[in-house]
Amino acid sequence: MRGAVLHAPGDVRFEEREKPEISKPTDALIRTVATCVCGSDLWSYRGINTVAEPAPFGHEYVGIVEEVGGEVGRIKPGQFVIGSFFASDDTCAVCRAGYHTSCQNREYFGGCQSEYIRIPLADGTLVATPDQPDQALVPGLLALSDVMGTGWYAAVAAEVEPGSTAVVVGDGAVGLCGVIAAKALGAERIIAMSRHAARQRLATELGATDIVTERGADGVEHIKELTGGVGADSVLECVGTGESMQQALHSARPGGNVGFVGVPHGVELSGTELFYSHVGLRGGPAPVRAFLPDLIDRVWTGSIDPGKVFDLTLPLAQVADAYKAMDERRAIKVLLEP
Repeated sequence: MRGAVLHAPGDVRFEEREKPEISKPTDALIRTVATCVCGSDLWSYRGINTVAEPAPFGHEYVGIVEEVGGEVGRIKPGQFVIGSFFASDDTCAVCRAGYHTSCQNREYFGGCQSEYIRIPLADGTLVATPDQPDQALVPGLLALSDVMGTGWYAAVAAEVEPGSTAVVVGDGAVGLCGVIAAKALGAERIIAMSRHAARQRLATELGATDIVTERGADGVEHIKELTGGVGADSVLECVGTGESMQQALHSARPGGNVGFVGVPHGVELSGTELFYSHVGLRGGPAPVRAFLPDLIDRVWTGSIDPGKVFDLTLPLAQVADAYKAMDERRAIKVLLEP
């Protein structure tokens, strides 16, 4: 089979790879229907994360089950399935608490920008759709494998509730999905921080009520002006830099909450400042699997459409072009079709 391999910063190639096989009785093999490039992939593509050797790339996927191991009971061949980027058993105490990405038996697996994928712990990792989806639903369902689930977790961690004011820091796919989540969870006011006109328009379409273009102290000041000098009830941090984290913490009101889901790079927090701010902070790798049944239903019934974050579709063979488009901010998120 063929798939994407990152050889060095800026060097993604579409090349022959060994087709995965069932190696454990809890595995499933799926044929990829759609995959995509994630903003977090760009950390390695840009050389911010070390690239020590060529590595299969990608962690978002939807597909058709081709084969299952002997101990897989719930997932069946022929089903259309979605899963998280961490394999989880869905039965341990941590999974039962809703934090599947910290499953006591978790496995990380990548290499999903490929024609076939081996999914460990298939019964706990994968969720099947009610039936075979129409092609028009595939982008929205694909978004659930990471960015929509991550945006949803940001809103849940920030304790967005009906009537609240939410700020979304970051206008990438996760931030835009955070806007969707905040609206679905009942936020009355949703302030999107963005300096890019196309993303501002999409954020507004998805539910943002206000746009703030400033960053740093100016951005915080604007947030305070919009919230009567108090700050927001909930802030969704969807970038992962030191600047974005400070923006988030300073935009929240005393007693407010920050949900942070951007993979941290250069983030340092002052315990003393956090202590006296009375701002709650929760985040981490999003437990996407916990939200999948609910989110699948929302996409299936048309109550949300996170597929709108995909503004470019390419053949998987053009994966190098997909990375270049996102790196140069010519695309928000690129969907890839094998």
